[in-house]
Amino acid sequence: MTDEWRGWQEAAEAALYGDEGFYRRPEGPAGHFRTSVHASPLFAAAVARLLVATAGELGAREVDLVDVGAGRGELLTGVLAALPAEGGGELTVRAYAVERAARPPGLDPRVEWCAEPPRGTRGLLFANEWLDNVPVPVAETDPDGVVRYVEVRTADGAERLGAPVTGADAAWLERWWPPAGPGCRAEIGRPRDTAWAAAVDTLSAGLAVAVDYAHRREERPVFGTLTGFREGREVRPVPDGGCDLTSHVALDACAAAGGDGAVLRTQREALAALGVDGRRPPLSLASTDPAGYVRALAAAGEAAELTARGGLGDFGWLSQRK
Repeated sequence: MTDEWRGWQEAAEAALYGDEGFYRRPEGPAGHFRTSVHASPLFAAAVARLLVATAGELGAREVDLVDVGAGRGELLTGVLAALPAEGGGELTVRAYAVERAARPPGLDPRVEWCAEPPRGTRGLLFANEWLDNVPVPVAETDPDGVVRYVEVRTADGAERLGAPVTGADAAWLERWWPPAGPGCRAEIGRPRDTAWAAAVDTLSAGLAVAVDYAHRREERPVFGTLTGFREGREVRPVPDGGCDLTSHVALDACAAAGGDGAVLRTQREALAALGVDGRRPPLSLASTDPAGYVRALAAAGEAAELTARGGLGDFGWLSQRK
């Protein structure tokens, strides 16, 4: 890497997805942070139930499942394993993993590995923690009240203010993240809106779901959310390929870009509707079925983590039907 100064979008694109980028590493995202997919198989089982329900709404016995930002295929592997128990045993599922990294060895041969979502699919398109890794420009208001792009030095993450934000980026900020005064920062989510709209457009019929760290217009953070992660720890964001670079998603803006019929809710609400229950099993079960009680208690603990306030349960779920 060099001492070159670039805008955050360009710098993050190279650091995450370049030839030696963070997401090209063999250990994959799971080597550095834990998503809902890795937290519990209950998450994949819930997605399996959602797939079955979507197939039912379409009146189809053959259905597509597209995982955008698939990591190393963990979610698809879990969903395919869960389908028989979740009422999908008679479904024919065409599974697509959309990921820039190379196909991992040993992945279920039923999973097709691709760089872009296939067009014309009918079924469920699911994007878990994908949009937060779509690189975006970062803006900051200077002491004179002028909103400027933030430039970053690749080698060490040092920042400086660049050119004023104008045009479509300025219009996006005015609509979705109005500047709050000198020193305040924002991530310009327009590239994510475009990416989400394009992903939704690949569906000919069915449901598209994005799950991510999110905020809404009325509660945007004053100083933005850009950060880094490496080996399970939050670190200073440096675009040198050595850490994940992420920022929360303006899911309300993505919803508007994706078309009509968008529904925004928390993961806690979405998983509850899909039968993920964090309540402890009745103590009476311990005497009548001790092994069953232990299994139910473990499942309740995993469900509680997936739906916890202040944690995974606060993630945003954006659902859009086609």
